[in-house]
Amino acid sequence: MRKDRFPVLFAAPALALSVALTAGCGANDEKAPEEPKTVTGSLEEIASKAKCDPDIQHPNEELRQANCKTEDGKYVLVTFATDRGLREWINEAKPYGGSYLVGRKWVAVGEAKVTEALRGRLGGTVETGSSHHSGGSDDSGGNEGHSGHDMS
Repeated sequence: MRKDRFPVLFAAPALALSVALTAGCGANDEKAPEEPKTVTGSLEEIASKAKCDPDIQHPNEELRQANCKTEDGKYVLVTFATDRGLREWINEAKPYGGSYLVGRKWVAVGEAKVTEALRGRLGGTVETGSSHHSGGSDDSGGNEGHSGHDMS
């Protein structure tokens, strides 16, 4: 290979990379839709913002849970006394599946379409649980109950 061609072989990929990195800059002046601000407050305040009349199931200091039904569908709204309590609850609930809309010291649990719709009113982050059917060898068929999924 000739020495005078060496810089050209490496300059072309570098140029292509710089063009690719700057391609999106300034090309679209429209702003991305703003993320809704995540709500905070008591179970009743959050339920009100979600347009839900909460059917409170577990009223205590550490965890308050209510069943909700709106035009978006059914879901469970849970508030926690601490951030740690919220994270521990989610970590234990995720193996049961479902979609979790997570805010500061609260979570809404339901089908994915419901949590996505709620996100527009409540803000938060959507997390997804594991599949109910993990392929395990127990004979229960995945029908065990879990307090976080009682939407009756």
